[in-house]
Amino acid sequence: MSRARVAVLKVISKELSVTAAAEEYGYSRQHLHRLVARYRAGGLEAVEPRSRKPRSSPQATDEKVRDFIVSKRAELTAGGWDAGPVTIAWHLEQAGLHAPSTSTIRRVLHAAGLVTPEPRKRPRSSYLRFEASQPSECWQSDFTCWPLAGGRDAEVINWLDDHSRYLLAASAHAPVTGKIVVDTFLQASSTYGLPASTLTGNGRVYTARSGGGRNAFEYLIAALGITQKNGRPLHPQTQGKVERFQQTQKRWLARQPPAPTLAALQAQLDVFREHYNEHRPNRAVGRSTPGQAYRARPKAAPAGAPRDHCRLRYDRVDDRGKVSLRRAGRMHHLGIGLAHQGKEILAVADPQTVTVIELRTGQVLSAHDIDPARGYWRNKLKGPGRWPRPTVT
Repeated sequence: MSRARVAVLKVISKELSVTAAAEEYGYSRQHLHRLVARYRAGGLEAVEPRSRKPRSSPQATDEKVRDFIVSKRAELTAGGWDAGPVTIAWHLEQAGLHAPSTSTIRRVLHAAGLVTPEPRKRPRSSYLRFEASQPSECWQSDFTCWPLAGGRDAEVINWLDDHSRYLLAASAHAPVTGKIVVDTFLQASSTYGLPASTLTGNGRVYTARSGGGRNAFEYLIAALGITQKNGRPLHPQTQGKVERFQQTQKRWLARQPPAPTLAALQAQLDVFREHYNEHRPNRAVGRSTPGQAYRARPKAAPAGAPRDHCRLRYDRVDDRGKVSLRRAGRMHHLGIGLAHQGKEILAVADPQTVTVIELRTGQVLSAHDIDPARGYWRNKLKGPGRWPRPTVT
């Protein structure tokens, strides 16, 4: 029998006075009088301690909001997306609902049994963070393996804007080669303009520095005035943004049906890229989407590069020593020279001129004035020239 019951019964049976019972059992006289009143109103059960929980709480999370938090957590997890409190808060705002604090969302998830305890992680404050201040100030790139259905391996190369985390390009290959690095970089540059710098690892597709030379990518960005940066060997944290991004990408891919072909994997990557850029908040950019962060500020450009839009074309000089270029719906021909036939080149076209650079060496092979009225643009570096005609034997 509880102490409260014994004290009350002693008073009711008149074995002790209220004053004596309060002193013996450690109660104040006022509280013991309240206990006796409860007994007379509701019996011994009413004497037991009552919960101090308020009958109502004006600050309690609305039931509609709690249901949304639980359902959104399940939806995002099933889709392979991040489903933390920050992300759920963003989705609440998009749905026009009041978003409580992230700690409140976390408590709702805990109460619903939707949080799996994880080992204690290194605190964020212990990391030194480096972030470009403008879009296109730095592009990070890396590639990672992903299996196709049936066990065949593919590789996915990504180009990510350092400032906004905007995914500029994601493409599937088997495998990623030096030429693919150049191709994907040029495709992204044609769409978004040239970056001021790039940051990659030290794989041979990105740099031939370990062998004492240069590869096509290195010659390309040097010719365009772009600063090349490479992470410290065996230190992937330098490229931490693209490394962390690839965790998100793989988590999403793991929730999709295994792709049987490269084309099917590319279709999945296209869906992922659109959702990641425009419909998923990113804590690193203030809970904006990468697309919003990318478009919020003016873009950087290579030092000394023209501000006008440049068109880039990756091609090969044909057996007549020329390269063809379509402009404003009309095909034009650039005379490079028979000595350069078969060479892989980059054609850089601004509104007035076209400059042709050999990718392997970075040498400028030709320069041409743009003349919409002419079909053939001669190489200004060689003086007046003639259209190279095939030799008749």
